[in-house]
Amino acid sequence: MDLSSESVKKILGKYKFRDVAIEELQKVHRIHPEFVPQTGTYTFSDSTQKDLLKLVGNIPVRYHGRSYNLPILLWLMDSFPFTPPICLLRPTPNMVIREGKHVNARGRIYLPALHNWDHPKSSVPGLLAEMISKFEEDPPLSSKTSGDSKDPTELLAFVSKLKIGESRVKPDGPVNKVTVIGGGDLGMATVMSLLAKGSVDKLVFIDLTDSSTKGGTMDLEIFHLPKVEVSKDLSASAGSKVVVVTANAWSNEQSYVGVVQTNVDLYSGVIPTVAQLSPQAVLLIASQPVDIMTHVAWRQSGLMPSRVIGAGCNLDSERLNYIINVNLTAHNTGKQGWVLGELSDNKVAIMANMGPEIMQLSNSTKPLTDRAFEILKEKGQRSWSVGLSIADITNSILLDQRKIHSVSTLAQGWGGIGVEVFLSLPCALGATGSMRLASVALASEDDSKLQESVASLTSFLSQLRV
Repeated sequence: MDLSSESVKKILGKYKFRDVAIEELQKVHRIHPEFVPQTGTYTFSDSTQKDLLKLVGNIPVRYHGRSYNLPILLWLMDSFPFTPPICLLRPTPNMVIREGKHVNARGRIYLPALHNWDHPKSSVPGLLAEMISKFEEDPPLSSKTSGDSKDPTELLAFVSKLKIGESRVKPDGPVNKVTVIGGGDLGMATVMSLLAKGSVDKLVFIDLTDSSTKGGTMDLEIFHLPKVEVSKDLSASAGSKVVVVTANAWSNEQSYVGVVQTNVDLYSGVIPTVAQLSPQAVLLIASQPVDIMTHVAWRQSGLMPSRVIGAGCNLDSERLNYIINVNLTAHNTGKQGWVLGELSDNKVAIMANMGPEIMQLSNSTKPLTDRAFEILKEKGQRSWSVGLSIADITNSILLDQRKIHSVSTLAQGWGGIGVEVFLSLPCALGATGSMRLASVALASEDDSKLQESVASLTSFLSQLRV
């Protein structure tokens, strides 16, 4: 791969991990020599821009016995290869994108390999191999020539020099629409916190129960808060950017499994419909137990794991940092505190040196973290405090801030976790959902707690009818 041009060398010199990036690019060239490095200016959805490297090339796809060259563009963030590429299709004007599970209407590609990216285990050649496999099952491009039939056998030929950015496209109606499902105290607290945050253009509050007076939805209708629509119909959620689910349907079952199963059954009548009405939304789960219910919502929705997250340990993480920086007068440490794992007694606290997409564990601050964590354990969680945490997460998504939160996400592949389980891990949140940060080597005690949670959650989930 020719990296000798002055423009490429200039941009590559600004990359945080230049030598590692060059090594990864050479690996790509050995396996996919047709991919060419170029420079360009990438436009993020908040209209900010950055000069970056991009790889332009074709991937070979076979469909119905025929071979096609599918044109692909990969933008490499300046923390590559510790951050996954942003992957895009490059259609010609007479071709149409077939929106589906792995591709959105603008041609952005979503794959498990991107969500679970963890260099050096993750690589661009591995990503391209998964891309080929998925697109052979469901080709993402078709021709317009036959009356927009979107016949997947009419795939694209290669086209070069097509400028692609992520400039914001304003949809009809409200730009930032959020739906909150669940009329209890937490639902009400979430509505008020979202309104106070100020980034919501329209807020739909859906109470599925008959306890509207107790839940407070009747008061919302009486006093006519601006931007708020109260409904009992899930169809009102259509077109939401974020759907927050706080609903719980606790039963009189004697066993804990039976109680949670009641909540799972409630979700089965809600989540698939919501996902169909707002296929580009991020589902933010706050029902209890949050790690289990986030996992259930992911399975029932059919959405990419990056679009289904739980409120998880975000509140605990924010409190931990406040305790460290205010109560323990440890200002300007240059480090960030995080609470990871299951929302239970098994959660763990760490301090890390943070970059935009990576973190490095800082063992020297462990006594400080342990002290702050002990103070944190004395703090209870109330509906209003969880509501504020939910509003903070939602704000990061709506404004595409790419701010890092500790939220419940698919943990498979992180820190050697080999099963499908949801745990709170640091994730960068934006308009397309979550991007999990690379794993770190935890202390043996903390790692044991996470592994215990993995086993416990996996066993519990196996007893539910999802």
